Amino acid sequence: MKKYLLYVLFFFLSTGCVGQNFDIDLLKSINQNETAFKTDYSNVVSKSVTPVTIAAPVSLFVAGWATSNKKLQLDAAYFAGGYILSAIITHGTKRIVQRDRPFVTYSFIEKRDAGGSYSFPSGHTSSAFQSATALSILYPKWYVIVPSYLWATSVGWARMYQGVHYPSDVFIGAVVGAGSAWVAYKVRKRIDKKPTEKKEQPSL
Repeated sequence: MKKYLLYVLFFFLSTGCVGQNFDIDLLKSINQNETAFKTDYSNVVSKSVTPVTIAAPVSLFVAGWATSNKKLQLDAAYFAGGYILSAIITHGTKRIVQRDRPFVTYSFIEKRDAGGSYSFPSGHTSSAFQSATALSILYPKWYVIVPSYLWATSVGWARMYQGVHYPSDVFIGAVVGAGSAWVAYKVRKRIDKKPTEKKEQPSL
């Protein structure tokens, strides 16, 4: 029994080491290949997250209010609900895990943007994938889905290139963001369902 437990412990420790090595190796390959275009692009993409996540629900709400379109107003509420859920999960996880930024732990990682508090998961990536998923669910057309996810993926890449997040931070951030949008959508669908009205029996 003791031998078995030792084998299990060794497996998890070795798996963790391999995962950590892959994490930093991938980050290193992205972060250290610097060009002026990549630096400018990563700055623009990273700074676009807050305006997009605010502008999308506000625009939907204003359009719905101006045209008295209740659906657009509900779309705005759904979008905002997914964002709030994603922010709560992201910031709560950061406080629990308390993972330092890559540039803090590794001196060879080039810092190209100001990192906030903790690293895991990526808040920018979470917000971007929440927005991309929400828009894709609301408007399931290729010309919405493709640009939305290309933008969200660019945000994740930018955060690694800037040295402020590990690949695992970005991956989990994407899962949290997309998952939050999906959960918010399911909640909305449940709320939208109206109970079937019983047909009145004709009086005899």
